[in-house]
Order: sequence, then structure tokens, then C-alpha cells
Amino acid sequence: MRLASWFALACGLALAGPAFAQGDYPNRPILLTSGIAAGANSDVIARMVASSLTERLGQPVVVEPRPGAGGMTAAARIATATPDGYTLVMITGGYTIFPAIYKTMPFDPLNDLQMISTVIFFPFVISVNKDSPWKSIADLIAHAKANPGKVTYGTAGVGSTQHLIGELLGAFAGVQMVYVPYRGAPQSFADLVGGRLDVVIETLTSAVPLVSAGTVRGLAVTSPNTWPSLPEMPTVAATLPGFDVQSWLGLATTKGVPAPIVARLAKETQAVLAAPELRNRLSQAGNAVRSSSPEEMHAMIAGQIAKWKKVAADAKVPMQ
Repeated sequence: MRLASWFALACGLALAGPAFAQGDYPNRPILLTSGIAAGANSDVIARMVASSLTERLGQPVVVEPRPGAGGMTAAARIATATPDGYTLVMITGGYTIFPAIYKTMPFDPLNDLQMISTVIFFPFVISVNKDSPWKSIADLIAHAKANPGKVTYGTAGVGSTQHLIGELLGAFAGVQMVYVPYRGAPQSFADLVGGRLDVVIETLTSAVPLVSAGTVRGLAVTSPNTWPSLPEMPTVAATLPGFDVQSWLGLATTKGVPAPIVARLAKETQAVLAAPELRNRLSQAGNAVRSSSPEEMHAMIAGQIAKWKKVAADAKVPMQ
């Protein structure tokens, strides 16, 4: 009887162990992996969010850049991490493009990560040379229709969100533009200013300073509505109804993390994004701060993956 009692107690403690561990979460530092190089926009935002989460969780949230393959290296690492909630990743909108451009992947982007919450959304700017005769998206489309295969557009990287925006624009407008890949935004803008390139599609961070300085002309933003930080710039959708491309940043962790821990992380992320100080800092940089539930983020990613697969297939973007 005594042996049976000890066995029952041991089984009870074993079953209670995960509950105690979850209730005590977090009791050590949390690692937040960033898939973009240190100092880049998403890395900076990851550090801002990590600092606020540190205060809320009572444990350090340490950011570690793991650049490579447009963020896939970092995501793949989290997909195989121990599912205990101590390893997170800041993923970008490019995450949903992976299935459209890679024949094989080391993980399932929809089902091998546990989504926590979106953080920010932001559009892209379509720019031309300041002396270009095109004053609007309609002007650009008209010229491209009259001169098929003659209008060039540049972005940083084959298969990037910016690259596929150009393909989507062509599909919506029924025009064919020639894609020119660059290693980074500075190089593409240098050729735009120098007259060697017709159009550049880039992030707000890269484009707005040049537009504000009058170095280039911003024709439109890719969001469906006028963007708050660029109230005078029209949208592509004003000319091509239904056009909507916004990138984003969001937090995720490893699939299998206990539901109470996921719920705690989502709750705290939503709380820090609602705090005026962080919200204002993110908004002043041109971002739309928008948290979500894990389920909402999962559904958004599923829709984005389907969208970009179709865009890449229709544009015959070569798979790597």
C-alpha cells in the first residue's frame, strides 16, 4: 500500500509538472530571433518590442539576428526548437512568399510555426525619376501599354515582396514590365536617379526620405487606402481597384508550445503594442501598429501564401 501510495504521488507530480512549468512561465531569458541583419528596419523593431516585453514578462527578451535566405534561416531554426516558449522569431511579410519561390523548404511555413501576434503593417512606394514625364500610375500604365517590354522596374532581390508587387501590378494593369534585380535599395535608387532605370518599388523606410527630399517622385503607395504618413500620395488602388499589398512583421514560436504559454505571449504582445509610447514610436516611423490573435495571424498568413503562389505562377517567376 505504501509503495502504491508513493507511485500514485509520483504520477501525480509528473502530470502536474507541465502545469507548474506553464504557470511559472517565464522563469528564464527568452530568445527572440530576427531573420534580418542587425540594424535593419525589422531588427530595430524587434528590439523595441523585446524591450517592452522584457518589462511585461519580468525576464530578459534577448534579440539575436540570424540573417539568411530572406529570413528563412531564422524561421527554420525556430521550427525545430524545443516547444517551450523560450524561443521566438520575428517574421516578415516575405515569409509568405517562400512557398511561391522555393521548390523545397526545410519546414512547413503554415503549420510548423505557432503564430502569436502581428506587430505592424506597412505599404510600399512606387517611385520614378523626379524628371519623369509620368505623374501618376495611370501615366505609367499608359506608357507601358504603348511600349510593351520597354519599362524597367527594380527592387532588392528576385522573389522579394517588392519584385512580386511589380508582377502583380503588371497583371492588374495588363502590361508587361521588365524586372531588374538589385542587391539593395541604394543601388536601385542610384540607377533611378541616374536615368538607368524607370521605376523602383521599395519600402517606406527606403523611399520616403528620397521622396521628401525631392530626389525621386513617389507615384503611389500599395495600400488600399491613403497611408497616414503619406496623406498626399495616392494609392495604386485608386487607378486599379482591388490592388492591395502591405508587408508586415509578426511574432511566432515553435509549434507545440503549450496553449497557456501561447495565450500569455499573445496577451503581453497585444498589451505592449497598445501602450502609447511604443505605439507612437512605431507609428512615427510610418507603420500601422496592429496586433492580432494567434488564429487571426494564422489565417492571414494562409491567405497571403495562396495569393503569392498565384502571383508567382502567373508571372512565371523561376523557383529556386
